[in-house]
Amino acid sequence: MNNFPFIEFILYVNDQESSTDFYSKLFRQSPSLHVPGITEFTLAENCKLGLMPNKGITKILSNKTPHPDLGNGIPRCELYLYVQDIECEFEHAISIGGKLISSIKDRDWGDKVCYFSDLDGHIFAFAQIKN
Repeated sequence: MNNFPFIEFILYVNDQESSTDFYSKLFRQSPSLHVPGITEFTLAENCKLGLMPNKGITKILSNKTPHPDLGNGIPRCELYLYVQDIECEFEHAISIGGKLISSIKDRDWGDKVCYFSDLDGHIFAFAQIKN
């Protein structure tokens, strides 16, 4: 039995609209849901990426953790995205304003990978399995 039939990752963002615009360009698609307080992108049949404003999640966290605003610009997660054409995605990320962290390189674990950060400092990587 698969205990995880569907997966959604949610990034806490400073500005929902700016982040929605950035990820719409990055993924070359419109959000599957975009309402005040949450934006979702369907990345695969069983996987979504959500964007939630920092101020919105604080209602749920109710002072039991540091406020997400305190972590803006600090890498707090990594989206590791396998792609068909890493050079194309590398150029595309640069063209939409992704901040380059590390160029395309063969990595010790067997993938060719490049790293960027988004508007909030979240890290995203494009990867291809080396042949």
